[in-house]
Amino acid sequence: MLCDVVTLFFICSGLVVTGAFKDGDKVMLYVNKVGPYFNPHETYHYYQLPVCRPNKIVARSLTLGEVLDGDRMAESLYELDFKVPVEKKVLCTVHLSEDEFKKLKVAIEDLYYFEFVIDGLRLWGFIGHLEEGGLIPHKHKLYLWTHLTFNIEYNGGRVMSANVTVTDGTALLLNDLVAPLDITHTYSVRWLPTNVTEREQAGSASAASGHAFFPQSLEIHWLSVLNSTVLIVLLLGFIGIILARVLRNDFARYNAMDSKAEMDVEEYGWKIIHSDVFRFPAYKNLLCAILGVGTQFLCIAAGVLLMALLSLFNVHNHGSMNTAICVLYALTSCIAGFVSSKMYRQMGVTSWVLNV
Repeated sequence: MLCDVVTLFFICSGLVVTGAFKDGDKVMLYVNKVGPYFNPHETYHYYQLPVCRPNKIVARSLTLGEVLDGDRMAESLYELDFKVPVEKKVLCTVHLSEDEFKKLKVAIEDLYYFEFVIDGLRLWGFIGHLEEGGLIPHKHKLYLWTHLTFNIEYNGGRVMSANVTVTDGTALLLNDLVAPLDITHTYSVRWLPTNVTEREQAGSASAASGHAFFPQSLEIHWLSVLNSTVLIVLLLGFIGIILARVLRNDFARYNAMDSKAEMDVEEYGWKIIHSDVFRFPAYKNLLCAILGVGTQFLCIAAGVLLMALLSLFNVHNHGSMNTAICVLYALTSCIAGFVSSKMYRQMGVTSWVLNV
């Protein structure tokens, strides 16, 4: 009865009981899941990607906690023997069709990460690397990590910590490749002794939320927000008080002028500039040109935002937005000319064609 209770406790809590290994014992490495880096809650089975996989996929029995965490553990082709180093061993050669190659590139563009499990320890790494830079011309390169290095620390017969690095091997540039093609994957294993007596992380996937690999949640500095809000309110209050005092004094003077003789007194205050709004500027041509170009840029920005809201831009086609901006610039040139010439004509100039 007591054994059943203990077993039920481990099943419900999702804890993994790890044992001691002897030299040469097989250490299982399970592949788990993949997903976009900036959305850790969106995950898929690792074998949904065109990667090295066994002929028959054998899933590992999951605890209730692992099921609730969305785990999809399955056996892999990686062969790890306790304290037996491996140096650049060939894992497999994957044949990629055109659709599989496209699926792999989309995963790299979305910054997909993978998750492996070794003796209850979770390892994370990226499928590939995206290199972007520049606007015109736009640099967009996709790299696939074809070599993984597993660094495993042990103390006696226990695995204490583990991690995987993907930068040791040469990255494969995918931009110049055309499907169908074959890609060879390799891996290395390094066993490092340590004096640590406690394991690095828990076996539950909930520990991943606090791991340094994933982005931390946004911290809101409420004190800074409060200080900024109070400062803005005070500045607006000071400006309002100054304007109210100036206008109040001017209105008091104007109301005190009852006689016509008093109205002949030279104007002062804000009434000095009240007629300037109807006075044409000295450089009419320049002002109208700026108004026309500004209207054109506003139309371009509105058009780009509308197209983005309608999901007309493909996130994987990085030149679509630049093309749309160039087309909109050409189409909205007539708007700039119309606004500029109309404003120029309203200012009393007959030769408005010169402004176009």
